[in-house]
Amino acid sequence: MGLLRGVGQVSEGLPSRLSVERILLTEFRSYRDLMLKVGPDHVVLTGQNGAGKTNLLEALSLLAPGRGLREARLTDLRRRGFDTPTWAVAAELCTARGSIQIGTGSSSRSEGAREVRVQGVPASSQDGLARELHVIWLTPRMDRIFTDSPGGRRRFFDRLVVGFDPSHSTRLGAYQRMLGERARILRYRSGDAGWLDALEHTISENAVAISAARQETLRRLNDVLASPLGDLFPSVTVELAGTVESWLGRFPALEVEERLCGAFARARPEDAEKGGSVVGPHRTDLMVRHLGKDIPAEYCSTGEQKMLLISIVLAHAQAQSELFGQTPLILLDEVMAHLDSVHRSALADALCSLGGQTWMTGISNELFSDFGARAQVLSISDGTVRNLSVRN
Repeated sequence: MGLLRGVGQVSEGLPSRLSVERILLTEFRSYRDLMLKVGPDHVVLTGQNGAGKTNLLEALSLLAPGRGLREARLTDLRRRGFDTPTWAVAAELCTARGSIQIGTGSSSRSEGAREVRVQGVPASSQDGLARELHVIWLTPRMDRIFTDSPGGRRRFFDRLVVGFDPSHSTRLGAYQRMLGERARILRYRSGDAGWLDALEHTISENAVAISAARQETLRRLNDVLASPLGDLFPSVTVELAGTVESWLGRFPALEVEERLCGAFARARPEDAEKGGSVVGPHRTDLMVRHLGKDIPAEYCSTGEQKMLLISIVLAHAQAQSELFGQTPLILLDEVMAHLDSVHRSALADALCSLGGQTWMTGISNELFSDFGARAQVLSISDGTVRNLSVRN
């Protein structure tokens, strides 16, 4: 798997700070037209519930591949209460390679489709976003990630993988499309063995590439998680429970492809009946363990599970900084509200030590007092933004 990022290999000294310098929203959620300039420091968004704080974080999350932190349909991103046909999000970034402009929005050619631009030039896929900006986030809806279905954990981990391998999202999309095609063949043309053989061979190649990228990210994360940022962040180990990942640990990649092809062929009768596929990386689960207590994450308290997630996000950011010499963008939605004062202070210090830019939301700016002058505080109300920071 190629670790292809625009930044290149890490250089000596501190990592380059990737930051959003300007963001523009057009007909997006609660915003008709917003142009916001910020400095490179952390950004705190305060305001009452429904003011539009999370909408702004969601806009930033859409500057990465995927459906954003709410996983919303594209048609749901249009400004609420208005019959606007299009929406758009654009940003100017400060990166190790200088200022870069990226943007995304609804397509003017096809309803429900999405367009991407990098430096004003249309990109053929969302990979163009991933090569310029990686975004990772925590939201309140992720608090039950360790006790809910495996799909949420898998999507969370795949976002981490994209941070190291931007092509991962494209492979995932292609894999899902091919699985859908296989399901249609099994339903309507199950006797076409030659077509199924060829398709399952291609699916197997793609599946092994997906699993190998996951395994590489797993290794990098566990290396960092063994030594968390600060004593208050629990030591964590993460594992992938899946057939393909298990085979990759024991057999060469080509042999795994052959094994997977055979598994697909044997599962055709069952898959035809159920309309899916009983084998493949879409069945993989993420297993997280609290090392200090030596228990699985699902048996930890709600507060402990929150800290486990924070540990993983911090480790991911640190691993990216060490490998590429540039920090990712971190989005934390209402995270501080669920931490006590000691852990809020520890998280503020950990985020500042990473050297990147974090965007955070909260009802009160008192929750972010530990940042001091290291953060800029913005108040949001009725679609308008006011700077509360006292800065020269």
